[in-house]
Amino acid sequence: MAYQLHPVQQPLALFDPLIARQTETLILREKVMSLSGDSFEIKLQSGHPILRIQGKVMSISGRKSVYDLNNNHLFDIQKEHFHIHTTFAAVSPSGEKLLEVKSSFALLGSKAKATFNNKYNNGATETLMMKGNWFDSAAEIVDQKNNAVVGRIDRKLLSGRDILFGQQTYALTVAPGVDMALMVAMCICMDEKNNEGKGGGILGSII
Repeated sequence: MAYQLHPVQQPLALFDPLIARQTETLILREKVMSLSGDSFEIKLQSGHPILRIQGKVMSISGRKSVYDLNNNHLFDIQKEHFHIHTTFAAVSPSGEKLLEVKSSFALLGSKAKATFNNKYNNGATETLMMKGNWFDSAAEIVDQKNNAVVGRIDRKLLSGRDILFGQQTYALTVAPGVDMALMVAMCICMDEKNNEGKGGGILGSII
């Protein structure tokens, strides 16, 4: 049974059309045998696609471009260098940094802090914390200002039809009022961090 998350008090968003209107579960699946940078769709558990990701095979920064279903280029996800802690950013086509995800050491599991300017709070900076056991594909995303859980990652939510051919697959549950593209971007950044030097992870094979 899927999680039911409480609606947030104020929307957390970068993009209006992609705000979850109810608790939504997204399926993020590795693209098997992809070496060409083919496009990849992020789908709801119902099978309805919501985002498309285009990887760049020869990109030094491992850049991934994210598009909506109308082929609008929303942002690129890329690694930033010269940071003490591994840092990724989502950058708009015009070069504006929309989201920064910075990992930090955790004794058990994984931990990362994401910051972005919330268009529903006069552009104020919001901070989300992601922590959990990434190797078991289980984590929570928490709004730091009120400790509300706004997202969960858990493979236990997946049915047999969601796990095919040994693919790494995540179920990402998003709370009502939260931007699904924002949550997907955080997951991609965290997955990239935890699979550095391993040949890519769930979404690493897109590039």
